[in-house]
Amino acid sequence: MLNDQEHTSKILNPTPSANDEKKRVEALKSYDILDTQKEEEFDRLTELASIICEVPMAALSLIDEDRQWFKSEVGMNISESDRNISFCQFTIKGDCVLEVEDTTKDDRFKNSPLVTGPLSIRFYAGYPLIDPEGFALGTLCVIDQKVKKLNKNQHLALNTLAKEVVSQIVARKLRVDKKHFEELFINSLDMVCLAGTDGFFKKVNPAFNVVLGWSNKELTENPLIYFVHPDDKQNTLNEIDKLSQGIRSINFRNRYLTKSGDYKMLNWVANPDNLTGVIYAI
Repeated sequence: MLNDQEHTSKILNPTPSANDEKKRVEALKSYDILDTQKEEEFDRLTELASIICEVPMAALSLIDEDRQWFKSEVGMNISESDRNISFCQFTIKGDCVLEVEDTTKDDRFKNSPLVTGPLSIRFYAGYPLIDPEGFALGTLCVIDQKVKKLNKNQHLALNTLAKEVVSQIVARKLRVDKKHFEELFINSLDMVCLAGTDGFFKKVNPAFNVVLGWSNKELTENPLIYFVHPDDKQNTLNEIDKLSQGIRSINFRNRYLTKSGDYKMLNWVANPDNLTGVIYAI
């Protein structure tokens, strides 16, 4: 385990450039997690940090340009604080733990209102929340009102919990992105679909039903070539073959049969996913 001097030396890296800090904040905001409601998966991890490290206070903090905002906290009952008085502003400058055993003996913190004010913080330990791109989004930290020192196992546990927090943040973004995609898919006036190189639609959006009149069941249970005008079938099969080889199809046109018996001219842009065999088309 690093001693205090080694911790201080490790954490006090050169101040990041303005450009690096801008990219860090942009990365944080890309997760769409700031100023969101409490979520149980994050509260559980924060509570575990408090229990394992045997402290009354713990927090999952995210740091933007001006503030430290708490996604989750135990024993603190605050939602945010100014960044310039925070302990975590120093933690995100490094890639390992920042542990302050006695804040009253540390020149960086001894005059902070977090130390001299109602919270009376005496002990702090925090791990940076580093995302897959290497950006420190914030910290998972534990706090006490008395002098303390974490043992080796507590350090290991806090580090592991911090990594799990990052995993949850990334997974949350994927869920949000999926929700946004689903909303776009459903509400788009354009016809958007997922098809397979086997020649069947896998999923179509409501615009297909509006434009062509067929139900989802009818569209997905019949080969898509069934709906193509006889004079366009061979050209369509050629395009599907190109897509199966990983070649993107742009501005491909064919005529599709409608439920009422006439044909609609459709202009397609399609992208294949070579790993799954799925074709994304609009």
